[in-house]
Amino acid sequence: MNRKIKILINLRRKLREDLIQRIREVSDKIEVVEASSRKEALRAIEDADIVFGWIDRELFLAAKNLKWIQVLTAGVNRLLFPELVESQVLLTNASGIHRIPISEIVMAMALALAKKLHKYIQFKNEGLWKRVQTEELAGKTMGILGLGSIGMETAWKAKCFDMKVLALKKRPIRRPTYIDEVLGPEDLEYLLRESDFLVITVPLTDETYHMIGERELRMMKPTAYLINVARGAIIDTRALIKALKEGWIAGAALDVFEEEPLPKDSELWKLDNVIITPHIAGMSIHYDERAVEIFCKNLKRFLENKPLINLVDKKVGY
Repeated sequence: MNRKIKILINLRRKLREDLIQRIREVSDKIEVVEASSRKEALRAIEDADIVFGWIDRELFLAAKNLKWIQVLTAGVNRLLFPELVESQVLLTNASGIHRIPISEIVMAMALALAKKLHKYIQFKNEGLWKRVQTEELAGKTMGILGLGSIGMETAWKAKCFDMKVLALKKRPIRRPTYIDEVLGPEDLEYLLRESDFLVITVPLTDETYHMIGERELRMMKPTAYLINVARGAIIDTRALIKALKEGWIAGAALDVFEEEPLPKDSELWKLDNVIITPHIAGMSIHYDERAVEIFCKNLKRFLENKPLINLVDKKVGY
């Protein structure tokens, strides 16, 4: 009798039973086990063929039969330890899963900055009936740095608000109708100078680390806003704080930071032109359902020896 393919579900939370059953129904050739503790995960991963969830170096080194890891995040930089990078183990991410929630929070942040909602929340807490001048999104330019699934969805939503949309992508593509200009890496300066709202959605790699520093921030309009929903280290935090304090840009909405949780002594907390959220842009009540949907599609392809979707180039980092 042939051995069944063992799938280890290893999450930091319990997966709903109906979602586990959905995985089991993909094939009668699989066995699905869920680890409820690290001790269980270390034991179960020894003969696991597939991991659905998270993994670290210790778990990876304990695996004897691993062929494929499906993570529930888009970013994978924390998983790229040398042993995994050099191995033949396939790594797929959950690219596309954040398309709706993150694009929605980008637009919420843009609206909050334009309508000064963060200031009105402050006035409410202080019991002040006070008005400040607000802006409109219509007619403004949104520049999107990184045109993956999140960038595409954000661009479409921005166009629905009657904004001009510029987007920078590493590799050329045919321009969607809802994007006014698709730019290449050589056009970064143009993107910075033209954007009223600069949205960061690129993955964190050696190439994008501190991609936005003092030089880039000084290129932006003094009336422009920066929104980061990608990774904190894409922006040089010290340069950003200086830019916000000295008025190189008008403000920022930040969901991600170089150090998380954001230290209590960070000056960002005290700046009244900054909106802060604690790395929650990708959160959704539908997250696990969407992750399982991606995994089940990939699992069918894996069992049929077909190329996997969202396959990560471990050397490149995404």
